[in-house]
Amino acid sequence: MERRRISVRTRMTARAVDEPHRASTQLELLFDLTFVVAIAAVVVQLGHGIIEGHAAEVVGPFLQVFFAVWWAWMTFTWFASSYDTDDVPYRLLTLLQMGGVLVLAAGVPSAFADGDYRAITLGYLMMRVGLVAQWLRAAREDPEGRGTALRYATGISAVEVLWLLRQLVAELDVLGGAALDVVFLVLVMAELAVPMWAERSRNTSWHPHHIAERYALFTIILLGESVLAVSTGIAHVLESGLHVSLVVVAGSGLVLLFALWWLYELEPSADGLSTRRGRAFLWGYGHYGVFAALAALGSGLEVAVRQTATHEALDAVGAGYAVAVPTAAFFALLWVSHSPILPRSPVRPAVLFGAAALVLLAPVAGAGAGVGAIVALVALIAAGTVAVTVVSTRWGGSHSIHI
Repeated sequence: MERRRISVRTRMTARAVDEPHRASTQLELLFDLTFVVAIAAVVVQLGHGIIEGHAAEVVGPFLQVFFAVWWAWMTFTWFASSYDTDDVPYRLLTLLQMGGVLVLAAGVPSAFADGDYRAITLGYLMMRVGLVAQWLRAAREDPEGRGTALRYATGISAVEVLWLLRQLVAELDVLGGAALDVVFLVLVMAELAVPMWAERSRNTSWHPHHIAERYALFTIILLGESVLAVSTGIAHVLESGLHVSLVVVAGSGLVLLFALWWLYELEPSADGLSTRRGRAFLWGYGHYGVFAALAALGSGLEVAVRQTATHEALDAVGAGYAVAVPTAAFFALLWVSHSPILPRSPVRPAVLFGAAALVLLAPVAGAGAGVGAIVALVALIAAGTVAVTVVSTRWGGSHSIHI
């Protein structure tokens, strides 16, 4: 782990894109811990909605809240890759953003239950204020990057004002839910456009290996939420006694998570970002779907565990699809997100899309044997995908993969 002497104040200048041994700092890892709380809240609420038979109603809030979580994390990460000074002002502004994440997390239950986004809007505002302050500092202290930094500060501020206006409209009940959803999508597009517009002035000096590591660590956080979801589900059902099917679901869930991590780890993202920096937006934005699929998988595994012992609202097929759909989405979106920077990935698209199709058939194929058999089948397909990829890569000799 990278260690630096902490000073009261260091001039904020762009870090070198080829800085050796660039790794995540302890502050970045601490920052990530607040997102563990936020993601856990989202995963729990999505799982409860699915268990109660309201999957269609909770998908929208899940995607909206998860976007706020993901986008706040991503914009901080790319800024830090370019301008992390790790001095006192930088740390205090990071603390402000961490507080915003926790406020957002506290508002997740109300957003899912009542469509009340006030706490989420407040938390998001705190995070954006902290980030804008960082960009303004970069504009003042780094003359070469001033134009880009000012564009970021201006764009983020403008879009944040629009978010606040959207919340005001919701409070006044001027627009219906469908209209507010349309406004949400428009503002999402505006958020995504800000970095693309800002970088037209001058590209920031983000570090490809640092960015790839940060995304890999966030992937592990999301997989960890699935482990927590399985553990929580087991705690709920142990009160009625331990069942063989529960052991099968828990064990298969662990194998599934390990296989998905292995597949992600096989993608040489750092090398791709180094050679195709111009396509980093496509790679970075594409991860919204990858990360959302992993978050939804955590909810699905908790649903499967609880259905195994209590047979709550969903039947075995419904609980199986709660696991199969996000798994299949992960397979497909893994290729979609990495294809812009990897002209020939070790993880072949034919293998991934074939695995996705098989996973979607698993709930029907294993319906008669119960949800445990379905999750086991999904895990077997995922493990087989890893095995095929590793063997074909070694035999093909076109890529070097260390396992």
